[in-house]
Amino acid sequence: MNNVLAVSSGDPSGIGPDIALTAWTLRRSAHLPAFFLLGDATLIAARAARLGLECPIEITTPDNARQVFGRALPVVPLRNPQIDRPGTPLADNAAGTIEAIERAVEYTLSGQASAVVTCPIAKKPLYEAGFRFPGHTEFLAHLAGEHLGHEVTPVMMLAGPLLRAVPVTIHIALSRVPEVLDIAKILAISRITAEALRSQFGIAKPRLAIAGLNPHAGEGGSMGLEDEEIVRPAIEILRSEGIDARGPLPADTMFHAAARATYDAAICMYHDQALIPAKTLGFDDSVNVTLGLPFVRTSPDHGTAFDIAGSGKAKPDSLIAALRLADELSSHRSSQNRAIA
Repeated sequence: MNNVLAVSSGDPSGIGPDIALTAWTLRRSAHLPAFFLLGDATLIAARAARLGLECPIEITTPDNARQVFGRALPVVPLRNPQIDRPGTPLADNAAGTIEAIERAVEYTLSGQASAVVTCPIAKKPLYEAGFRFPGHTEFLAHLAGEHLGHEVTPVMMLAGPLLRAVPVTIHIALSRVPEVLDIAKILAISRITAEALRSQFGIAKPRLAIAGLNPHAGEGGSMGLEDEEIVRPAIEILRSEGIDARGPLPADTMFHAAARATYDAAICMYHDQALIPAKTLGFDDSVNVTLGLPFVRTSPDHGTAFDIAGSGKAKPDSLIAALRLADELSSHRSSQNRAIA
């Protein structure tokens, strides 16, 4: 495997190019692993000039990117040209945005890259161009499924220095969570998380803290029956399988320092139950990690920020954290694969 990260540039009208360029300029002080950027080379060079960054661009291939990285930002050019209009999302740029993701996955699955790191995309211009997936994660799962020949279940983890949090349900209305939540879903998410903690994070015996849905984890059924009828049975099955899972735990007492010291990941029942503590504890350095794929994928935990694209105000902290974590996870994965072989 080529030990270099494949970074897709995201929506070029957003801050993806900005943070990738800035991260490269900080490569030594931030001790960054080598990476190459999949993007429109002309646009990337123009953005560097616009930002006033001393960041030479060198067009290259994945195989040569590591050698280039010390002297220039390695750019693997796209076949689809893109329009450089910071702050204005364009459907005309969708083909290049999608191509960058597809090729990052292709290079990683072929061993020309060690992991995929994705800069932020915006859904609206992609939808306008006919993109049929709800978002980044679902598209990556589709690409993984094509490679494997069967469907995969992607799991979103927000990983920061103080907390790893995984929501069981994600982008649905809060009112729908009780009807969508079931034992099978909790089991699938928890099993994938436990396996990823072992194979990618290097944790031999992962500990899962599983939140209750209701206040006080239902307080014995007096505040809703879901915790007794759905969450607790799922935990009992996990424990019977040898997974160290505990709960259902009251969410309001799960995230202080002493509680966090007792587990490796928190399994939460809905989006904000996971993301509010994760972002509060690590707003600038939390990373979005997709578990359940046949490759490592990380992403900055923020959006395209069209309002500051091209202004020099975008902070690269989350991308830097995503690059570091991708390198760490791919190293653990490679070590385990060698051990199995």
